[in-house]
Amino acid sequence: MSRPAGTAAAVLLAALLLGPAAQADDEAARIADVVRPTTDFSKAEPYELNPGGAATSFGPLNSSAFSHSSANMPFDRELDFKVGDGIFRKLWVSSPSSTPSSDGLGPLYNARSCQSCHLKDGRGQPPAKGEPAVSLFLRLSVPVPADAPEPTYGGQLQNFSIQGIPAEGEMAIAYEDVPVVFADGERVILQKPLYRIVGLNYGPLHPQTMISPRVAPPMIGMGLLEAIRDEDILAFADPEDRDGDGISGRPNYGWSEDSKKTVLTRFGWKAGQPSVAQQSAYAFAGDMGISSRLARAGWGDCTAAQSACRAAPDGSDPKEGVELSDKMFDLVIFYARNLAVPTRRNVDDPTVLTGKRVFYDAGCIGCHRPKFVTRRDSAEPEQSFQLIWPYTDLLLHDMGEGLADGRPEGAAGGTEWRTPPLWGIGLTETVSGHSRFLHDGRARSLMEAVLWHGGEAEAARQKVLKLSKQERDALIAFLRSM
Repeated sequence: MSRPAGTAAAVLLAALLLGPAAQADDEAARIADVVRPTTDFSKAEPYELNPGGAATSFGPLNSSAFSHSSANMPFDRELDFKVGDGIFRKLWVSSPSSTPSSDGLGPLYNARSCQSCHLKDGRGQPPAKGEPAVSLFLRLSVPVPADAPEPTYGGQLQNFSIQGIPAEGEMAIAYEDVPVVFADGERVILQKPLYRIVGLNYGPLHPQTMISPRVAPPMIGMGLLEAIRDEDILAFADPEDRDGDGISGRPNYGWSEDSKKTVLTRFGWKAGQPSVAQQSAYAFAGDMGISSRLARAGWGDCTAAQSACRAAPDGSDPKEGVELSDKMFDLVIFYARNLAVPTRRNVDDPTVLTGKRVFYDAGCIGCHRPKFVTRRDSAEPEQSFQLIWPYTDLLLHDMGEGLADGRPEGAAGGTEWRTPPLWGIGLTETVSGHSRFLHDGRARSLMEAVLWHGGEAEAARQKVLKLSKQERDALIAFLRSM
């Protein structure tokens, strides 16, 4: 399918929403009608093939399927996208270096490049036995004061370091079998991970340290998620469960370094960050020890207890006072905002349509909201006024004790997680070479991911357990079509 197809879809969407002489109030009503969940599973919905609207990628569905630019991007912006890609792939080195635009790594870090964790812009996974963790890391905090970093090791465990400075330690993972049986007798063995930190080089952890594993999520569609209006997200919030459906999505709030105020947050596994820029800045700082205008503190995650780390040279530019210059930062954010969502597959296939009906009937759309229309005043024109299909509400939900990390983050409690978007999930194995899912990659298949759901999703899980084998296969076919 050629690129103009996405543009044509946007024109048709505008006609559908606006009509010949739409007023502003009328537009809101038309948008509400367009994003209302379907009740007709006999055929695909209009524009369902284009989950990212006109920005949807129609590029090859190979291992680079998550690395294409927004299809509606003007040609003269492609160079910025490609330069941003180069910064995303850049391997950083320690300071001082003969290449000043590439130095500043660490001194403690988890990866040397963004690409190391988000390989091919895709999803990370737990380390194989005996290998160091790269795309999975451990967040650390203590309960008092709230959300405070662990006093010796900081906000996350860093298992790599520059020469002459000891790394903090390593994560060790053991697995415990959790059997699950479907109503028809088919048995599935889930694996519950048990985390430890070994080889600590800076003394013991605080006795009340809370640990939260986080795997690198896929990068696609972030600019589109950022372009969803706050009001549209909050419209689905029901913290007191007033409608009695057992689902009580809650918004998270946090500090915006750009606006210098508390705002609605939507990025990260617990929706702890407000924007693509701040999410990226904190990843540069925490994962690689690279400072930027939104995360200026030097030494990455070095604490006062790590004197050698704090004494190490950094690569800050004398004029800007940061290691990632504003120009480089803006280019990599432009890249991150414009990593396109791939086109759907087999949307009219009878099995996929059956699976879609099962997904809706089970109540999965109570959290995985299918559609939104993005703001007209989004940060970039490529994300402006698009009908998108992310299958998320970007809210926090109690997922039960099975998935609990016990660690709060902002308004998020120890059993709560943000609903992750589902777009592109069926291409995980193609892009990332594995089929590991959930916040720590514990699920080895899409069905295992479904079966780990609890808490607010327990009713949906029970419905899945009662499905026939044919219905379960159809459900997975629907998810793989995304």
